[in-house]
Amino acid sequence: MSNITARMDRLPITSIHRVAIFALAFAYFFELADLNTFAFAAPGLMKAWHLPVDAVALITSASFGGMFIGAVGGGWLGDNFGRKRGIILCISFYAVFSMLNAVSWDVTSLAVFRFLTGVGLSGMTVIANTYVSEFFPANVRGKYMGRIVTIGLIGIPATAWFARYFVPLYPWGWRLVFVWGGMGLLALFMAVRMKESPRWYLRQNNLAKAEEIVGQLEAAARAEHGPLTEVPSVVRPPVPGTGLRPGSFFALFSVQERQRTLTMLAAWIFQTLGFYGFMSWVPTLLVKHGFSVVHALSYTATIAVCHPLGSLIASDLVERFERRWYITIDGVLIAIFGVAFGMSQAPVFILLFGALVVLCIQGMAVGLYTYTPELFPTEVRSSAMGLAYGVGRLANVIGPFIISAIFMSAGYLTVFVYIGACWLVVSLVIGVFGTNTTGRSLEAVAVEPVLKQR
Repeated sequence: MSNITARMDRLPITSIHRVAIFALAFAYFFELADLNTFAFAAPGLMKAWHLPVDAVALITSASFGGMFIGAVGGGWLGDNFGRKRGIILCISFYAVFSMLNAVSWDVTSLAVFRFLTGVGLSGMTVIANTYVSEFFPANVRGKYMGRIVTIGLIGIPATAWFARYFVPLYPWGWRLVFVWGGMGLLALFMAVRMKESPRWYLRQNNLAKAEEIVGQLEAAARAEHGPLTEVPSVVRPPVPGTGLRPGSFFALFSVQERQRTLTMLAAWIFQTLGFYGFMSWVPTLLVKHGFSVVHALSYTATIAVCHPLGSLIASDLVERFERRWYITIDGVLIAIFGVAFGMSQAPVFILLFGALVVLCIQGMAVGLYTYTPELFPTEVRSSAMGLAYGVGRLANVIGPFIISAIFMSAGYLTVFVYIGACWLVVSLVIGVFGTNTTGRSLEAVAVEPVLKQR
């Protein structure tokens, strides 16, 4: 194996990296906007079509089903056909089908279009996370993952305000919300200028293309920052390959990868249950607990401001501390703040602990987005990210039923105890079975299971 990966990891951020930052941030902006378009369009749609609540539930479930398929399929696509191609295809897919949502004529057509939109949304997220972990230098990949997500999260309040203006304006105003989500197509103008991951080219045995891109990165770095530091010497020669077939899901359960795969599956399942258990249910639970709808929505809207702030803070913390322990401690904090939120009665404490939960939850998102692809070899990195992310989304099919059953049988506070328990499971599995990754070469992290088997 050449020293290409070591050359990449010692580079400063260049204009080539910044093209990727802008392209992915723009794609994430509309990905997260599109993820929430139905929630914001639903009130106008229910009025226009006279929809019952169960029809809204069907459409929502269809979206989550598509996200599972998209995550798993997108992971396979990224491993077999390239990170850049996969990102471009998934952006096109989710944007086009979001546009088609706007011309839906009944519940079935909208459910189908939401399903297909979900396929593209999750596929893009999975491959983009993989790309950031591979393309950016080892000591800043978490930082830039956080910055990209921060810009993306601004898409949520932007979509809320877009919907607030246009949905009441016309009987068909809800259709414009989906057109807004489809504006992700504009990200393609920047995405086509991105460079493919040299690490992916290496695993395709295309050394010439990998050398070409790294040479371009080095030339840009010299022009923009001056002479480069020497390539660090490698103390232990890296293993040439893991022997894994690219994009093979069976390989993720091989002896050398099984522990990491099961660890991240558990982490993403309970992260998703904890995330949506809090974020999707807080307004409803507050109303059921005795607060007025106006107060419940006001509290939720105020707390929502902390979404991009949480990821921005995390972009620094994930590089200052070992990610394994950052995720572990963050999960414990979410559990504590979540239970405190459930115990709060005064508005000031509801806002305080709600804000702390949101800050830590988005900090966790940055941590897991960065950490998950770092654990796996290049051959199956995208597939591993897709499987973990997709299974987590699939788990949320039963999440609402769990929350409902707990609330009906054990009450308001017990719901937040359950949510806190989900986050403690995330902390437990990462703390006990996780691997240190911060600042380390991806190749050094990936080779550990191989060496243990020898």
